[in-house]
Amino acid sequence: MAARYIPVVLRHVPMPGVRAFAILAAVDAAVRATLVSVWPIVMYRALQDAAAVSRAYFLVGLGALVIGLMVPWAGRFIPRRWLYTLGGCLYLAGPLLAMSGVPALVPFAYLVNCAATVTIFINLNAYVMDYISRPELGRGEQMKMFYSAFAWSGGPVLGVTLLNIWPPLPFLLAQVFALVLLAVFWRLRLGNGKQISRARRPAPNPLAYLSRFLHQPRLVTGWIFAVVRSCGWWVYVVYLPIFCIEAGLGDRLGGIIFSFSNALAFLTPLMLRGMQHAGVRGTVRVGFAGAALAFGLAGLAGLMGAWPPVAVAALFAATFFLVLLDMSGGLPFLMAVKPSERAEMAAVYSSFRDVSGIVTPGVAWIVLLVAPIPGIFAACGAGMAATFALAGRLHPRLGERH
Repeated sequence: MAARYIPVVLRHVPMPGVRAFAILAAVDAAVRATLVSVWPIVMYRALQDAAAVSRAYFLVGLGALVIGLMVPWAGRFIPRRWLYTLGGCLYLAGPLLAMSGVPALVPFAYLVNCAATVTIFINLNAYVMDYISRPELGRGEQMKMFYSAFAWSGGPVLGVTLLNIWPPLPFLLAQVFALVLLAVFWRLRLGNGKQISRARRPAPNPLAYLSRFLHQPRLVTGWIFAVVRSCGWWVYVVYLPIFCIEAGLGDRLGGIIFSFSNALAFLTPLMLRGMQHAGVRGTVRVGFAGAALAFGLAGLAGLMGAWPPVAVAALFAATFFLVLLDMSGGLPFLMAVKPSERAEMAAVYSSFRDVSGIVTPGVAWIVLLVAPIPGIFAACGAGMAATFALAGRLHPRLGERH
């Protein structure tokens, strides 16, 4: 009887759908896009050497990987809504450290920012798998990318421009977006997500769910796709600006080109139509094949001493295929996750960012011992080609409605 006196707006909270998560992802993208082209420049200014930057990124990647794997463990004690909120607070703390003016703190500030990203990403994916049905996942990924394209197409060039006006400015703007992110999250009232069933035993430790992950080949394959795709973005985001600086093209060109690259996300509705015709397997293979050719061309042009803009143009072409993979490359993993393992596998999936953040600078560190930066582009192309071959093992009808 008492329920009749509860206001209707409280008794019937709208179920969050694809659009709600797309908005949340777009605001998160605004935080990251503002700083994505700023971090490599700030790190390079602080460390004064491309190899030193690679070492710093490698160590930060190790730290972020450990943090990401521990998030589900922390979820045993901290409700999901508060974990997400903690990620938003870390987005506020990282820029504070970066604005301290102490060069030695820049890598640690970046680690805090990466911890925020992985915490937000894990919890967002767990929410998505709770509330969005499998047939809607493809549309959800497309809508998230389309909404986020506004931030990614303007944020990188804006961040670099603000950095050259006054170094703290891009970090202050990122903090403003972080506050908006927290406000939007709490407005959506996502709570702690859906509960599949009451737990009968303690949640598994990270090693336990890693073992379950490794015994599911479909999940392992989908995760590899995510890692290699992310490695492509790492090479583009970190080493393109450094390449431009060392080639005499300036420190703004990288941010400008990155903004143009991310504007390609506005093409995702057309890409989605293409995926519906070609299937998930065909789309993923096209993405890796195109990226392999473009990165390979960039490496070849740079190593042969060709005009630097040729390498830059090839890298820009590679981003079309990376955007295509952003839309389709995560689907093989998300479609294979069991409902009872959503939180744990969301953590495993999110580790692709941190693993790629270890693999990319680690390989780059080795390559730079024997070759200049274009050698990193060539190595990335080789990795994309190998993943193209792996994608041939996907089921031809993956993602079709039954």
